[in-house]
Amino acid sequence: MINRVVLVGRLTKDPILRKTGSGASVVSFTVACDRRIKTEGQPTADFINCVAWNKVADLMAQYLHKGSLVGVEGRIQTRSYDDQTGKRVYVTEVVADSVQFLESKSASANNAQAGYTPDYNANNQGYEPDTSSSQSSYSSDFASSDTLDIASDDLPF
Repeated sequence: MINRVVLVGRLTKDPILRKTGSGASVVSFTVACDRRIKTEGQPTADFINCVAWNKVADLMAQYLHKGSLVGVEGRIQTRSYDDQTGKRVYVTEVVADSVQFLESKSASANNAQAGYTPDYNANNQGYEPDTSSSQSSYSSDFASSDTLDIASDDLPF
């Protein structure tokens, strides 16, 4: 079984550091991830709840803020608790094993001051390769040799 998540997106608010009764650091945060394919009438981003513990939580609270570009690697976890009214509440979140800071400190500060607005091409419907120059550079790489010398011992089967 595999339970692995990789996200790249921006923080929707400043991380707030909390401590458990035993002194462990914890930070809850939400990552806004743009969708590759935009559908009319649908949201253009997903907002994914995450939680980080201990050293990762300390570093996030110290260096990150709303709008910071991050890479999150972790696992999905579902938990439940009873709220003040006694109603059972279920929470699904990503437990972050590592969080990568994907911007320089100055770029991150500029986003915080100016207010981050994503700049994307609304007509982009996914990956579109640039065919103008890539075709000629790849085809010429192997044109110098007429034959390819491979011994049967080199084959994996």
